[in-house]
Amino acid sequence: MAANNRKSIKRFRLILFGISLVGLYILGTALNTMLLHADYWRKVSLRFVSDSISVEAGRGSIFSADGKVMVASLPQYRLFMDYVVIDKDSAARQEAQHWRDSMVATKADSIAMGLHEIFPDKSVEWFKKRFLDGKRRRSHAWNLYPSGLATYIQYKQVKELPLLRETPLKGGFNPERIMLRKKPYGSLASRTLGNLSKDSAKAVSGLEWCYDTILRGENGIKHRSKVRNQMINFYDQQPVNGHDLVTTIDATMQDIAEKAIRNKLKEVNGDKGVVILMEVATGDIKAMVSLTRDKEDGEYYEVQNDAINALWEPGSTFKTGSIMVALEDGKITPETRVETGSGVYMMHGRPMKDHNWRKGGYGNLNVTEVLEYSSNIGVSRLIDDAYHDHPEKYVQGLYNLGVGSPLGLPMGANPRVRMPDTDKTKGNWSKTALAWMSIGYETQIPPISTVTFYNAIANNGRMVRPRFVKAEMANGQVVREFPVEVIKEQICSPHTLRDIRTILEKVVSEGLGRKAGNKRFKVSGKTGTAQVAENGSYASHAYMVSFCGYFPSDNPKYTCIVCIRKRGLPASGGGQCGPVFSEISQLVMNQGVSRDPREAADSTSIFTPVVTNGNTQDARKLLSMMDISWRGVLKDESTQVQAPNTVPNVMGMGARDAIYQLQDAGLKVKLHGTGTVVGQSIPAGTKNAKGRTISISLK
Repeated sequence: MAANNRKSIKRFRLILFGISLVGLYILGTALNTMLLHADYWRKVSLRFVSDSISVEAGRGSIFSADGKVMVASLPQYRLFMDYVVIDKDSAARQEAQHWRDSMVATKADSIAMGLHEIFPDKSVEWFKKRFLDGKRRRSHAWNLYPSGLATYIQYKQVKELPLLRETPLKGGFNPERIMLRKKPYGSLASRTLGNLSKDSAKAVSGLEWCYDTILRGENGIKHRSKVRNQMINFYDQQPVNGHDLVTTIDATMQDIAEKAIRNKLKEVNGDKGVVILMEVATGDIKAMVSLTRDKEDGEYYEVQNDAINALWEPGSTFKTGSIMVALEDGKITPETRVETGSGVYMMHGRPMKDHNWRKGGYGNLNVTEVLEYSSNIGVSRLIDDAYHDHPEKYVQGLYNLGVGSPLGLPMGANPRVRMPDTDKTKGNWSKTALAWMSIGYETQIPPISTVTFYNAIANNGRMVRPRFVKAEMANGQVVREFPVEVIKEQICSPHTLRDIRTILEKVVSEGLGRKAGNKRFKVSGKTGTAQVAENGSYASHAYMVSFCGYFPSDNPKYTCIVCIRKRGLPASGGGQCGPVFSEISQLVMNQGVSRDPREAADSTSIFTPVVTNGNTQDARKLLSMMDISWRGVLKDESTQVQAPNTVPNVMGMGARDAIYQLQDAGLKVKLHGTGTVVGQSIPAGTKNAKGRTISISLK
């Protein structure tokens, strides 16, 4: 019995010893994992285990009214290479690392040559050194092309190179995909469309900002796990892509307006230029331009949206509203006469001058002639005589017309037309305030407000809110329409409207607005010239000239305002803005195109659609929207790669983009003609020999 007990105790001790050995082994393994291989597991956790990763939603595109892609998101890539294999199995890791190192060594030359062909700004030697430097440094994230980003087409080409064509776990090529916002038509309507912040990709201006909640969508959430030696994405919440916007902007009309105002700014050496083209019945903004001259290169760019944000004293275009207030109140008729004398009149101790005062003035004028000749004295005397004792009635009359009232836009500044305070001790009103307000001073109104007022006159007295967006779309289907919004059903009585429309037509046919006219159809409108206040006083050398009107007079389709800020004389709204108005109206009514809008695109802004896994359907759809044929762009059903070392196809391109493409291919270019390319002396696809001269014909 005792012997059996001793055997049991011995057996128990052996089992306990065995359990202790297993425990020590487990503890040792854990310590080895935590201490000796801590760095390995840290790297694994950083590379392969992550929770709640934000998945960016695709931002919606912005289209023109005529279906062209004005803004879209497209992918570009940072080309990262990982030279170090990570695997918990040391034997497998060593084998994979040996293979990767040998491929780096043996394929360095061919990879460098391939990268040079794709990115010719760097030499073969530069790429080879860069490629091998990453191996020498044992880098986990080595940028093969740090000076730039690869387009989708370039990325697809890179993926065809040795080693880089392998999976990231095997070959180590692990590019970072970045979605960038691009404008296929370059600077066309740039400030109206708006921008995203470069740092945070948040909308900061224009339609991008106003309709950000529609465009941005909702980000998703995912986590990654390694399953059977492969990383798998598990989506906790799928991203919801943003919707598209269809704007009211017409790309052709926008181009016409930009070209016309840019040319005039260069001619008169202007500082700023604004054009707004509005459709009468709907209030749709068909074109909006805000150009500012750069002090360094003298060129004109859309720096800020003066069309809706600039609070400028409107000058003589405001006189139309003043006369309408007096007509509506029965204070005057079109035949009422006023003495303007020799062109200088003392208005409560302050001289009021007409523009022709050095020539003796206009003498006695009726109300129609006062606006035809834009007489400061005539308007100020008529309004001061009628409202001097009760200026608040005049200002209220302006409000009733909609002049100076907020437009309720999601962007832009509100006009400032001040109401006189009945408490005279507050001193917000002087004896001369009414007279100068009546001719467009003492107020600040953005151009968008002025054109909206004139549009109401053209629209039989119905004032509609300016509209920038017509529809919201998802997956090609309209999900919401933005209706025409009426601000005032009737800004004035029918007789006032009839009288002012007759007068505005005579301003162009017989008065100072003649240069805004057109031989094919009647034009109505009003000129404007105002001195610009600088540092608290009016500078004799700075002027704001303008013309605002509508066409055709008999059945108005469009209202347009043209503003130019310039220095020095001559300064004439009719003489300098009138011709711009005339050019725009003629081309719009002719449905003519001054040039192909694609010529306005910057060469660095050419849009490339997203194509995944060889699916070219979306690419063809978007390219067709941009009036670019997909044939010749897509070589086959799986790639968009053009054969290397061949002459590119520049048919249909503007001169700027054609030169860029050909020079980028190493060719010397000779131009013949203007417009778009209709012929090239070396056919596209011909084997290229750098340094050859190619002639291109444009028409």
